[in-house]
Amino acid sequence: MQCFGSRELVDNVIRQDLCIGCGACNDLCPYFRSRKGTTVMLFPCTIAKGKCFAHCPKAEVDLDELSTTFFHQRYGTDPLGHYDAIMMSRAGANAGTASFQAGGTVSALMRFALERHYIDGAILTDRKGIVPTPRFVTEPVDVLACASSKYAAAPTVAAVNRAIRKGDTNIGIVATPCQALAISKMRSNPLNDHSFIDPVGLVIGLFCTWALDMQAFESFLSRRIDISTIKKIDIPPPPADIMEVFTDKGKTEFPLTEIRQLVPETCSYCIDMTAEFSDISVGVVEGQTDVNTLIIRTDRGRELVEEAVSAEYLVLSDMPGEKVEHLRWAAGNKKKRGLAKAKEKAIINKPAGTGISYLRINDETLNTICP
Repeated sequence: MQCFGSRELVDNVIRQDLCIGCGACNDLCPYFRSRKGTTVMLFPCTIAKGKCFAHCPKAEVDLDELSTTFFHQRYGTDPLGHYDAIMMSRAGANAGTASFQAGGTVSALMRFALERHYIDGAILTDRKGIVPTPRFVTEPVDVLACASSKYAAAPTVAAVNRAIRKGDTNIGIVATPCQALAISKMRSNPLNDHSFIDPVGLVIGLFCTWALDMQAFESFLSRRIDISTIKKIDIPPPPADIMEVFTDKGKTEFPLTEIRQLVPETCSYCIDMTAEFSDISVGVVEGQTDVNTLIIRTDRGRELVEEAVSAEYLVLSDMPGEKVEHLRWAAGNKKKRGLAKAKEKAIINKPAGTGISYLRINDETLNTICP
């Protein structure tokens, strides 16, 4: 994996509208900060190789290298990535109650992981007003306060950097695909630090087709409703094609055709819908609002799920084959679109010495997915 510094990060990611505001470059040094999803460099830096670049999910992402590191095989052609099982799931009787999104699987698993000491702390995404804000929790009950989706880019990985700097280890993280990719780059020790110890104990990935530009989204909503009264935001599974905003006065619906105009350019380059570089991935089930899709990817993820089911924190059921195939179709379409756009912009598999790539992937896989 090629590594460069902050200058290359600014030139090849931030100025090219590829930055998603995941926070991977924040809280490593005083130079990068994020405000409402926008990342800025405050001061110049001359370091030739930095973690800011090395951990970025939009710069020199070697998919084969990462896949070999975490799944012991090169990056393949399945749109869902490497996995062991796909099920439907929902929170069980012992998971507690909250304003769960869909089936409450993420909250149930993360609360269980904390209670049974699979992890020592969890990095979640809370919100201040409607602005998504990373939060580090150690008490299981605090997980429920962060339930519900945020739908906007958040600097969640910055909280990982802060936790590592404080000496925290065995950290659990709930992450979107781009955030999970940044975390996987960090865990691969790209700068070959001989004292490196993997601080991450669990990654639960969230399905994502796009995230909203926070500043644009806030402006959009503030012209239509009192954003201080918002309690919850939801996008029901297809075929609804709306965003629901719940306030003190009830529910307001917005067509997704209006909401999609607030999606930043960088999301169109993303090739991962199901958070492939995680232990467990969770999303909605099309046409069903009370259950989740659960993808188990690692032994660690399987062990956690099995124990959570035994403790009645989680309930599993079989996923119909046609729903799995529809999920694979949707993920495949996103992957093809992202790879095609990266090809068009010539930021994939650039030859050595000719510039910095966004992605690197073996030609056989690339040509199979995106001829």
